[in-house]
Amino acid sequence: MESYAGVDWASEKHDVRVADAAGEELLAATFAHDEQGLRSLCRQLVRLKVELVAVERPDGLLVERLLDAGLRVLALHPNQVAAARDRFRVSGGKSDGFDAFVLCELARTDHHRFRVLEPDSDRTKALRALTRAGEDLVGTRTALTNQLRAELDRFWPGPLHLFSDLVSRISLAFLERYPSPADARGLGEARLAAFLARERYSGRQKPAQLLAKLRRAAHGRVGELELSTRRQLVLTLVATIKTLNAQIKELERQIAIAIREHPDGAIFLSLFKGTVITAAELLAEMGDCRARYPSRDALAGDAGQSAVAIESGKRKAACFRWGCNKRLRGAFCTLADSTRHWHPWAHDVYASARARGHDHPRALRTLGRAWCRIVWQCWQDGVPYDPARHHALQRHVTVTIPTPSGPRPDTGATQRMAGAAVTRRVARRAERAALDGKPATAKPTARRAKRQGG
Repeated sequence: MESYAGVDWASEKHDVRVADAAGEELLAATFAHDEQGLRSLCRQLVRLKVELVAVERPDGLLVERLLDAGLRVLALHPNQVAAARDRFRVSGGKSDGFDAFVLCELARTDHHRFRVLEPDSDRTKALRALTRAGEDLVGTRTALTNQLRAELDRFWPGPLHLFSDLVSRISLAFLERYPSPADARGLGEARLAAFLARERYSGRQKPAQLLAKLRRAAHGRVGELELSTRRQLVLTLVATIKTLNAQIKELERQIAIAIREHPDGAIFLSLFKGTVITAAELLAEMGDCRARYPSRDALAGDAGQSAVAIESGKRKAACFRWGCNKRLRGAFCTLADSTRHWHPWAHDVYASARARGHDHPRALRTLGRAWCRIVWQCWQDGVPYDPARHHALQRHVTVTIPTPSGPRPDTGATQRMAGAAVTRRVARRAERAALDGKPATAKPTARRAKRQGG
């Protein structure tokens, strides 16, 4: 007889409930989060012929051990479990054992409503580890930069606006050389010019302008001991940020190598110009299991690009989607924000959203949802993004000129309009359509539109 299990995971122990198809309890136990406990847990679930295991997380050591044991895992969102608790209680109580029971019941009675976790390849997991570690390091650097900014603001705000970015190489070099007002007391125009030349300063401001900006800043009033202490704090923060900069740069180099070696890397790299980090984040968060997102709407929902519909009586509203993959949402918003500057179709979608009254974040999500359709189709087909097959783009950039026999596509103007987005083959196809008496902007059939990803 089939059986189902629920595992309430924790950092030190895991509460487990196993029930048969009729709901009769077969096992209620707690296993330690160590090698012996995990082995015993997997052995018990295999012995009881568990069909599905429900757990409140999609990854981690516990999930990997369950999959390695040949078990099928349902990764449930904590909100789904929280909403189901009231089905089995009236007192409002909560415990780890009760949560394991709720998970077990969801696996037994509602497993058809959830998708079984499909593991990614080892190469994809490695790329995901790199991109998430890079994001965490950038967050740590941001926190340290804010701490450095606050420290300088307390006793020497002059260097804060001297250069464009506080974490830039030249800004950190300046603070390393002049960490306090006392160190910069003898700084003159000639010495500053020598520093700028040594650090290969590429800004447009002259040494005299930078020096004037430094001297116009407010002067702090601190004692000698406090000044010495804050000077040392600045040097410590600068050294830490410089180390983080070097490690982030090395991590980005590893990410660039990893995505180019990935079988699906070309698909996501084709969406960007010059950058590989966001492409790697998209690939790492989407994974390589095509069954994870059976439709483009499923991808748009998990990426937070589609709104949540709220309907009650005569009231209808579209609300922000909070429950989603936050990293995937950030990657799609970055894709939308970058392509709106150089991609004609993306610029038009963004501009239309702004014209309808959407603010910048919502317009980015509107464009991001449109990109979800294209990315999903390329991902499913396993082919890179080809602007020549993007029908909406071709309609947007095709230029026609009036002639006595009717409008004709202007091949040269179309190519200039699209840049690299239109090929001669596409222009000739549009010209043949015009000669046949079909408008160049005619919509394709649904089947062709799906094949072209438009």
